Parts: sequence; structure tokens; C-alpha cells
Amino acid sequence: MDAEDLEAFREFVRVRFEPLRALAYVTCGDWQAAEDAVARSLAQLCLRWKRIASPEAYARTTVVRAAIGEKNRPWRRERSVGDALPDVPRPDESGRIDERLRLHAALQKVAPRQRAVLVLRFLEGLSVEETAEILGCRTGTVKSQSARGLDTLRAVLAAEDIILRDEKGNNHVVSRPGRAGNGAGRTTAAAAYEHR
Repeated sequence: MDAEDLEAFREFVRVRFEPLRALAYVTCGDWQAAEDAVARSLAQLCLRWKRIASPEAYARTTVVRAAIGEKNRPWRRERSVGDALPDVPRPDESGRIDERLRLHAALQKVAPRQRAVLVLRFLEGLSVEETAEILGCRTGTVKSQSARGLDTLRAVLAAEDIILRDEKGNNHVVSRPGRAGNGAGRTTAAAAYEHR
């Protein structure tokens, strides 16, 4: 790699590292695994820099594939008893961030391949064909994985309740609209705040 190519690669990494890391994180649900996936993908891209026509598409493809496979690595399955403190979820009163955390938690309950399809299709805004190319599968597979993933996501989100606190500190459970019973489901943040 000559100096000009090296500088172009460095600029690409500077501009695209954070978006690629976010893509990997949403796909695998772990920041460390996401960084490992991006690092491996960028190392592959560096070696092939001159031969790659679209570095953006190549990086996105390798990052998603690496993030899917990262959780299956043997050292990712081993957990030490004292390696980390447990995460304690805390609701965020701002609503928008809280909703993103809920969506992220719900996404983690979707199968990895279906989650990758949902992330690429609906968060990255890619077409069915582009998603199929990145994942190395047929467009019909993308459509079926998308439908199954959305069904799972809806079921997970429908099983939750939103608890809102008013100015006096009182809790109010807001159920999903159209569902009978208190605490039977959840609604979106926008609809929840209309009930405040």
C-alpha cells in the first residue's frame, strides 16, 4: 500500500469507524464484541484496499457478518463469576433515550440472523437486495427473516408495560392501546406521553 492509499484508508477509518461500530453493536449487542468485529473487518479491508471498488459496502458487509459470528466465538461464551458488575437498567425520564434502550433490549431477544436483517433493512435503510448481498443469502430469505424478526420484536414489545412517574412521584402503568386489562402490554413513547 503506497502513501496515498494509506492516507485514503486512514481517512475512511476516521470517518466510518463510529458508524460501523454502532452497526456492529446493534447487530451483536455488546460493545467489546462490536469493536472486535470492526477491527477485524477494517484489517481485512486494509489488505484489500486497492482491489475493493466500494469500501463502504465491503466494510458494512464484513462488519455485520463478523458481528453475527462474534458471539459464537469460544471466549465469548465463557463468563467469569467476577468479571463484571451486573447491569442495572434505569429508566430515563427523557423518553427518547429510554425508548431506544427498550428497543435495543427487545432486539437482543431476536435471533442474530433476523436481528441483522432488521438492522440493515430498517436502521441502515438498505433495500432487500442490498441486505441479501451483505448477508450472502437470497432476497426471499431476507423477506422471511424480516417478517419473523418483526413478529418476534412485536411480541417482545407487546409483553412489556411502560411505567411513568408524574411530578408527584406517582407511578402510572400505560398499557398498549387496544389491549384489555391494566399492565397487559406497552405502547410507544409518544402514545405513552399523551396519557401523562
